[in-house]
Amino acid sequence: MDFDTFSNIVEEELALLPEYVHEELNGGVLTDRSVYLHPGRVTDDLYILGTYSSDPVMGKQIVLYYGSFMAVMGHEKEQAIRAQIRETLRHEFRHHLETRAGLFHAGTLIEEDRNAMKKYYMRHRSVPGTQ
Repeated sequence: MDFDTFSNIVEEELALLPEYVHEELNGGVLTDRSVYLHPGRVTDDLYILGTYSSDPVMGKQIVLYYGSFMAVMGHEKEQAIRAQIRETLRHEFRHHLETRAGLFHAGTLIEEDRNAMKKYYMRHRSVPGTQ
């Protein structure tokens, strides 16, 4: 899948979301060609597919990383990549909505992401050469 096709799918998936989720997302949703490896990774096996950022100066925006999608799913059919784009967009929009609502405590996506990282580290504890 090339970058333009990826970006078009992102736009199509965005059109399926209700208008209210875009409120205060003044930086919009961007597609970036970069491969984004997680800075806390143990090995080169943990890619960031999307980010949500909320900055007092730069505003609020979502970015989906084409390079990361291709590193993880480049061999997959378009339907599978589209499904992951949909899931990633909804994940990042949930961050946006929870941030707007002032939700940063137990039961939020921030906690779920933190727990996912704990599981990732636990999986790597038993892998030789990763400690």
